[in-house]
Amino acid sequence: MNQSENYLHEFFRIFFANRQLIKRVFLLFAVLTLLIPVFAKQTFEITAEVLVQSKKLPQVDASGGALAPLNDVFVPLTLIDMETESNILRSPALIRRTVEQLYAEGFWQAEETFLQRMITTPLRIHVIDPLREHVIYPARELLGLEVKPVRDTTLDALTLQILEDLEIQTIPGSNVISVVYTAKDPAQGTLLTNRLLDTYLVHRHDLQSNDLPEGFYEQKKAQYQERLNTLEQQRLSLLGGAKAANPDEEITFHLNAINQEEQALNQYRDRELEGRRWLEYLHNSLEVARNAKLNDYSFPYTFSSTLENTTYDDREIRQLGDRLIEQVSQYGLESDIFQADSAPMQTLRAQIQRTRQQFLRVVGNRISEREKSQEIIAGVIAQKSARIDEYKERIRQLQGIQSTLRQLNTETEALHQAFFAYTQRFEESRSSDLLGALSNARILSRPIEPTTASFPVPSKVIPLGLLTGLLLAIALGYIREFFDHRFKHPAQISQQLGLPVLMTIDADNPDLANPHKTGSLPWIRHWATN
Repeated sequence: MNQSENYLHEFFRIFFANRQLIKRVFLLFAVLTLLIPVFAKQTFEITAEVLVQSKKLPQVDASGGALAPLNDVFVPLTLIDMETESNILRSPALIRRTVEQLYAEGFWQAEETFLQRMITTPLRIHVIDPLREHVIYPARELLGLEVKPVRDTTLDALTLQILEDLEIQTIPGSNVISVVYTAKDPAQGTLLTNRLLDTYLVHRHDLQSNDLPEGFYEQKKAQYQERLNTLEQQRLSLLGGAKAANPDEEITFHLNAINQEEQALNQYRDRELEGRRWLEYLHNSLEVARNAKLNDYSFPYTFSSTLENTTYDDREIRQLGDRLIEQVSQYGLESDIFQADSAPMQTLRAQIQRTRQQFLRVVGNRISEREKSQEIIAGVIAQKSARIDEYKERIRQLQGIQSTLRQLNTETEALHQAFFAYTQRFEESRSSDLLGALSNARILSRPIEPTTASFPVPSKVIPLGLLTGLLLAIALGYIREFFDHRFKHPAQISQQLGLPVLMTIDADNPDLANPHKTGSLPWIRHWATN
């Protein structure tokens, strides 16, 4: 029956068996850990954050003259949008532009290490350049090939270096992009990060906006003015040819005039119809009166007129009618006394005849006046009908002009809107204050120059280094024990060979005590080496 193995006993056995190796490896890592905060070059982390908001799409009223804005439409962000913004921030072209500006202003210089100064520069100066100058370039010229000058790669090296030290990523679950730049000089790194964010906003504005050059704007302005002048001349010539100032008001005026004229025309037509009927009646009555007997009474119509509820009689007809009635009455009375052929009766008949003829002539004159009045009314009706026809013809002419003017106004309005759009885009591209308003990206937090280094941090480096050294030393002890196949204790003989152990002789040399004073430098040296 196998006995259960004591792992803790085995661990301590291996640990104390290889304690010298474990101690030396641990001490080596401890020394390196203590030297890292002293000799390692400090680096500083400059952080910034960019906020990407929902994309705003401004809506405009195309039918309005002033292009009055409606409610804006916001499009929510997607993961593709956030990844696009991150790619714009980390693009080499954007970083190179930023470095080029700083390099031209003298704020950024290329950093060369000791190895580069000792190897790369002399090699480039003393080997590569003479080789190109005296061998490669003459050979290429001899073969007729193009000889390219040596290009300065300083900006390329700086760009690659910044790309390695720059970390840009989207914070999970948010619309914020984190920018972290690791720099050896905090002031220089802060300046680079700030300038990178400014260049990003400008570059993003260039990508999303259509900047119009001033020459293009002036050209559009001249075309707009020329076309507008042409449309205005067409408008003026059209109104001048029609002799109209405002067709809408004139159409309204003519419609009101037509309404009034038609009302008056209807009244005159009613009067004309009424007068015609009265004339027929008067002609018939006159014909009957002319064929009447001597002793018949007078005309059945009095020719009276009513004005404002007041009746006015024709005095002449009234007098002649009364005289005729009186004479006819007297003739009737005298006929009872005198004979028909007597002188008084003849005289009365002669008087009645004269009075009747006079009465009939006056009635005929009044009928003639009525006929003239009817002719006048017919003339007025014809005149008003012709005037209404003129008004209608004028309205049709103005409506045609109005249709043409609407087309001109529509074209003018479209021209105004197009020029307003050009002007707005030109002003937006020319105004630097609107740079933030045109973009949905905002700088959430600007970088601040750090006061403490991000690496090395002694409070983190030393504990982690000591722990790592201890674990590595123990692992090396186990590895040494794994490859050491010698017998370390009697139990291994029984396990490996199956033979009993009769006797064990301890041949190890006893450990010598440290002869030096505890805590002194010789004591530490003796402890570290033994």
